[in-house]
Amino acid sequence: MKSKKKLHLQGLALCVLALSAAMPALASGDETSPAIAAKLDLRGSPKGIKVDEMRLQRKNDTLTVQSDLKNTSKTDKVVFYRHKWLDSSGSQVGDGEVFKQVTVLGLQTVTIKGVAMHPSAVDVRLEMNIDGK
Repeated sequence: MKSKKKLHLQGLALCVLALSAAMPALASGDETSPAIAAKLDLRGSPKGIKVDEMRLQRKNDTLTVQSDLKNTSKTDKVVFYRHKWLDSSGSQVGDGEVFKQVTVLGLQTVTIKGVAMHPSAVDVRLEMNIDGK
């Protein structure tokens, strides 16, 4: 009886190890949540920049967004970003924004903000390009 119980516990331990090996990013907390990832348009690799939170709010019939960019590495990163505003059919509203630049120091979190140019905007995509190693 003891050998069956021991074998069951070993099998359970192997399952836990297999799951943790299959999902190392989730175990370390470096993975972007699926809800935020759906709103990102990343050009290239993230290079240690993680979007921790995105807060969308409608104020005075205009959509606004605040995004927290977290640098998970110790080296400084330059992030080029812009917001792409979408209407209810998923089409871009307005001519689009120019890319803005923000430096995120090592292990720092920076909040970037955006305001839709037109009241018909109901969603947003954050386009980013990260410079640095």
